[in-house]
Order: sequence, then C-alpha cells, then structure tokens
Amino acid sequence: MDLTLSEEQRLLVSTIRTFIRRELKPLEQDIEETGMLADTVAADIRKKSQLLGLYAVNIPLEYGGGGLSVLDWMIAEEQFGRTSDILIRRAFGNVYEILLEGSAEQKHSYLLPAVRGERTFSVAFTEPEAGSDAAAITTRATRSDGGWVLNGAKHFISDGEYSDFFVVTAVTDPTATAHRISTFIVEKGMLGFSVGRDQPMMGLRGTSHVEMRFEDVHLGPQHLLGQEGQGLKLAYSTLGRVRLAQVAARAIGKATMVMGMSLEYAQQRRQFGSAIGDFQMIQQMLADSAMEINACRLALWQIASRIDAGEEMRGGISMLKVQTSEMLGRVVDRAVQIFGGAGYCRDLPIERYFRDARISRIYDGSSEIHRMVLAKQLMKGDVSLYDCYG
Repeated sequence: MDLTLSEEQRLLVSTIRTFIRRELKPLEQDIEETGMLADTVAADIRKKSQLLGLYAVNIPLEYGGGGLSVLDWMIAEEQFGRTSDILIRRAFGNVYEILLEGSAEQKHSYLLPAVRGERTFSVAFTEPEAGSDAAAITTRATRSDGGWVLNGAKHFISDGEYSDFFVVTAVTDPTATAHRISTFIVEKGMLGFSVGRDQPMMGLRGTSHVEMRFEDVHLGPQHLLGQEGQGLKLAYSTLGRVRLAQVAARAIGKATMVMGMSLEYAQQRRQFGSAIGDFQMIQQMLADSAMEINACRLALWQIASRIDAGEEMRGGISMLKVQTSEMLGRVVDRAVQIFGGAGYCRDLPIERYFRDARISRIYDGSSEIHRMVLAKQLMKGDVSLYDCYG
C-alpha cells in the first residue's frame, strides 16, 4: 500500500492552501463580525476558484465537475477545512451527489447549473423530532392528481437562506417499512413553501440554519428525485458522503491548521525565561495532537481508498465521523490551553475554532448515535471494523 502523495496530489494541496491563504483568510474576520458574506464577494471567490478547477471537485467530469477519486476528493476536503464553512460553500461549491440520481431533465435543470455555480441547493432531511434518526421523519407527501401534496416542517437546514432549491425527504407510504420515504426537489418560491427564521448558532457564523414549512405544496412527477420509496437509501448515501467529506476530512484539515498555530506559538511565547514549548506539559499536548491528527488522516485515506475500490464502508464512515470530530475537539481545546488567556480572546481566531468545532460531534449524526451503529455491526460479527485481516 503506497501512502506517498503523488505530484498531482501535492499540487492539489498546494493550490488549495495558497488560494485559501490569499483569497479566503482575509475575509474570515469580517464574516465573524457581521455574520454575512456579500453576494458580490461570494461571486468573485467562486469565479477565482472555478478558474483553478476547484469548484464541485466531487462531481464527475461529464457533468462539469472535477472528477476526483474519493481519495483525492478527501485530500481536497481536508484543505477546505482550513477556512470557514460559509467560505467553503461559496468558493468550492456544496454540490451533493444525490442529484446524480436525477433524470436527464433534472440534471439539466438542477445539477448542471449547480456545478456551474449558477444555482445553490441544500438537503432538507432534519426535522424537529427527527435529527440523527433520518427514518423518523413525519413530513408527508400524499398522492394527488398524478403528483403529491407536501406537508410538514424541517429545521437546521444549512444554507437555507441562500439556496434556491432543496432536496426534501418525505413519507410517501406510511404503511411500508423499508420503502416509506421518497425524495423531492422543491423550489424556493413554490406556493405553500416558506423559509422561516435563521436559527442563531454558537459558531459557523455566516452560514444560515433555517426552519422551513410546507403547507399543501403541490409537486408533480418532475419533482420526484430517484424512484418512489428509495428516499431513505438516497438520504443515507448522501449523509455518508457528508460525514466523510464535510465532517471527517475537514476536521482533520482544521485540526492540522490549529496544530500548526499551536506549535508556532509554543516556539515563540516565552515564560520564566524559556519558550513555553520547553515545558513538559506543553510538549505533551503538542505530541498528543500530532499523534491523533496523523492517526485520523491515515484512517481517512484507508476508508477513501476502499470506497474507490468499490467497498461498502458505512460502518467505517461512522467510526471515522466519531474519531475525527472528537479529535478536533481535543486539538482545539489544547490550543486554547496552550495560547492561555490570548486563546480565549476574540482578538485571535482560536476561540472561534473552538466554537466552530463543537458542532462536529452533533450534526450529521451525534457521536452517540454512531457508536450505536458501530456496536450493532460488531455484535452482528463485522470484525472488519477492527481487524482488516479478518
């Protein structure tokens, strides 16, 4: 197994890091203070990213995307983690692969414009009574006149204010067990569809997280995404990729950046006549962070490579989601401790990284839920989760 980065992969890393340092980092503090990113600025950074071939890198070449392998995509996503969530969305796109399941007409109307950056969409799965449990949704799509009538509510829908269409899960057959949920494309502005308040959050400034309501929204056959009754399967597939890319890979990237800042501070900050990096307890924190980051990255590469080889890695993704999100929490917590009082002040971004990191253990399935998934697979005899030779 060759774990050496190719020249192409090194160029990808260098290109993204340079772009973030020059174009995105200067925008972060203003977003933190104002809670917004101007549309003109968003359009400018998107165009610059597109010129470098960095927009929608996860989408196949035939649809205008970057066509990266899963491993190369994860390498790119790790670098994306070095900046703010809203800047990742605007500069690099947030084009979910679920649209690849659409008809030719849907791909023309939704996927291709999204890949070009002309349209933005969000997935709307989460409900007030169905967070980590995607199967527990109550939003209903009832058959009517050859189509459906949609009723229900969603919340915590990221980027909902900016998006102009949504992929929505709804129950279409409440009597079924395995095939009760379907997915629909719902356009903003449709009669009966309303976007509610942007829910204030502890972190992730600039990214909206909205409530949504559907009151007798009429949908035609052209709005059904994929086959009727296959919505839960599509949702789980989408969430798996989100957990791998937007949580795990980006957590590693964020932790790597924070580790670099902590190391530099430990080398420069002096107390009692010595650099604080000479103190044993500071050294221990730095060593622990370095070991954890490296272990998570190797796990990410392994799982990505196995997906590229055609393996099903649902359990491995759950494991990685827990491992990386909790690793990030520990790394940023150590960073606050290493920086001391300065790390707690808003003059430095360390406290922002601390706040932003906290959601990683909650969204897209909490750590507790994923531990339950892993335990169930283990109890069923899946030794591959801990013994790759088994």
